[in-house]
Amino acid sequence: MARVVQRFLVLGLDGATFDLLDPWMAAGELPFLRSISESGLRAPLTSVFPAKTIPAWYSFATGLDPGSLGIYGFTEPDGGPGRSRIVQTFRPAEALWDRLSRAGTTVGVVNFPLRSGYPLNGFVLPGMLSDTPETFPLDLRGRLEADLGEPCIEELPPYRAVDRAAWVERATRAVEQRGRATEILNDRYRPEFLFVLFRETDRVQHQHWTELDQPLHRVPSDLRKFWRAVDAACARIDAAFRASGGPAVTLVVSDHGAGAARSEFYTNRWLHQEGYLKFRERGDGLRRRALSRLLIASDRIPGARAVLRPVVDRLRGTPRGERISKTLTGEANFEAMADRIDWDRTVAFSYPVPEGIYLNRYNPNLTQPQGAAVVHEIREKLARFPGARIEAFDPRELYQGSKFESAPALLLRIDDMATDPRMDFSYPHPLLRHRPGYFYGTGVHRMNGVLLAAGPGVPVARLQEPFSLLDLAPTVLEGMGAPVPTTLHGRSFAGRLGLRPN
Repeated sequence: MARVVQRFLVLGLDGATFDLLDPWMAAGELPFLRSISESGLRAPLTSVFPAKTIPAWYSFATGLDPGSLGIYGFTEPDGGPGRSRIVQTFRPAEALWDRLSRAGTTVGVVNFPLRSGYPLNGFVLPGMLSDTPETFPLDLRGRLEADLGEPCIEELPPYRAVDRAAWVERATRAVEQRGRATEILNDRYRPEFLFVLFRETDRVQHQHWTELDQPLHRVPSDLRKFWRAVDAACARIDAAFRASGGPAVTLVVSDHGAGAARSEFYTNRWLHQEGYLKFRERGDGLRRRALSRLLIASDRIPGARAVLRPVVDRLRGTPRGERISKTLTGEANFEAMADRIDWDRTVAFSYPVPEGIYLNRYNPNLTQPQGAAVVHEIREKLARFPGARIEAFDPRELYQGSKFESAPALLLRIDDMATDPRMDFSYPHPLLRHRPGYFYGTGVHRMNGVLLAAGPGVPVARLQEPFSLLDLAPTVLEGMGAPVPTTLHGRSFAGRLGLRPN
């Protein structure tokens, strides 16, 4: 007879990829993850597109794709041209823990990207979208901090190389604290379903991919210490969860994968050059173009990179640095440039989702048939773009849902995501093939993440065929004996875990 497991632990490692984990596990650096990998099911996990934290984790939680949620990135349009806001919530859709809670299951949610917690049969300690989001119960944070003996560590600040040691140390302390905090919450609430997210893994990979993606003996000690802390925190949570109840399945999942950042594609620059985006006057001055060319050229001179990066890094993110940059070069970000765009003549632009190209609804002369023709023309031109492989998708080709009111007309995937699309006007040419060393970070996202599953009765299987991120919600629901709505977009693989027949 098929078993129903009443307890599930889901450990989310944001951006985790087997490309990095496999050699680390093989070397014994990550004993907990290695034990899960060797004792149960392992498979690639394909993300949704865009493979970004917010749409991906929201799709994981709800079992619905971005087209059903109307969420395509971290931000969404808000008002007039050049205005946006952080995505507010995945509601009115329900997360899998909402459905479990309503059925009487005790649930716990730690560090999921929410603006605030909300009533559940259990607890919610949100993360990411604000520094100290409201918890549920309301006094949860205060009681937890009293038990920890210290404040909860907030989301990592923007990275600067001059702050590297302190930044990586803070990331390490944050994952260590989350392990202790979740252990406390687990003992207090004894949830039957528990989700815990480690966002720091993605943040560290973005900044230090090149250092991580090399033979282990060459990886800096602080980054090895960080990943050991992640593994130890996961082991601590897993041990506490298994000790507090009956049989349980542990899932280790990532919302997307990761890889090297090779190039940059400045979509608005290309749209301007092709005549789809028009300025009222010259968009950016000669100073901006001249300085950007100088920086790119200097970055290729031996020794210049070592001088450039600290200078750029110290100026970046400070009021004084912003003033100097504006004085020397003028504005470059889309929000600042929006006032210079001729919205009555512009037909397409990229904002606020970097992977997106939007038709200009502020152009009074752009009819629906003209818009459709423009989209078709842009797709054909991008397909022929020299020097990069650009795939342009109509959202209706990607998603089963139909919430396209705020969706881009096209979504771009460039060089299998090794080339990062950008919305600003920092450089004079659309394709920056050789990414300068003074750029932030060396890593970007990829489509394939990780799936590990272990527990009593879970067969040992090393699969090459990927599951979908959308499969996780129906799998957990079915595995815990809860109804699986037919409206969900994924397919349960509970049977592959020995929990339900296929």
